[in-house]
Amino acid sequence: MVSTPARRWRSSLLDHRTGPAHRVVAGLLIGALALSGCSAGEDEETLTVLAAASLTETFTELADEFEAEHPGVRVRLAFDSSATLAQQALEGAPADVLATADARTMELASDAVSGDPRTFASNSLVLVAPAAGRAGVDGFDDVASGRAAYVACVETAPCGALWSALADEQQVEAEPVSLEVDVKAVLARVVADEADAGIVYATDAVSAGEDVATFPIPGADALTTTYPIAVLEQARDPDLAQEFVELVLSRAGRDVLDAAGFSLP
Repeated sequence: MVSTPARRWRSSLLDHRTGPAHRVVAGLLIGALALSGCSAGEDEETLTVLAAASLTETFTELADEFEAEHPGVRVRLAFDSSATLAQQALEGAPADVLATADARTMELASDAVSGDPRTFASNSLVLVAPAAGRAGVDGFDDVASGRAAYVACVETAPCGALWSALADEQQVEAEPVSLEVDVKAVLARVVADEADAGIVYATDAVSAGEDVATFPIPGADALTTTYPIAVLEQARDPDLAQEFVELVLSRAGRDVLDAAGFSLP
């Protein structure tokens, strides 16, 4: 049983070596769950990375590459809403690296960040609908007019804050029928055909592939979000954490991000 204090740092932990289908919910326990991890061997060092949900596919791939280059190191990934992860970092969750989906949420965790965050990618919003959906969504006008029921992120998440600004700019009066905790939750609702449409990042539409139909949103290319990454003050091995940051910023990291549909600085 997870103790009461641990619930503050509960997050979606992904052992990337088993694949995204094997996400488990676990507590990030300060002290009790040391950075070596519950299941890591005695000679295995664990690097814990807190990352925005929209980075799931890219950081999973980069974690595999990092492990291959660092024998004896296991990368443990925790994906969630950026605001949630920033708060966890600020409250001292045992982690080494933080990557968020906008500068605002990184700033929230500034007291827990070591050095200056580095921007490594940017993203924009698109509209997605179930590929075989019954709503017959043909484009953004269906959402803007209120004809199609759509879902979006909560405004505390970067994807929600970005949509709020874009909706104001495009004078969209139709409200979402549901607000989800992060962009992957929005995408899941659409893929499951539980909503006529959803507002997600361009990279999430790429990752969904043929499961969704994708439509542009007017003005979205001019209103983007940037992704910063930083080593945390509580990192047990700051040098190792910095090496992961450098991988994300490297040519290899840029290639992975570019293939996923991110724009690069």
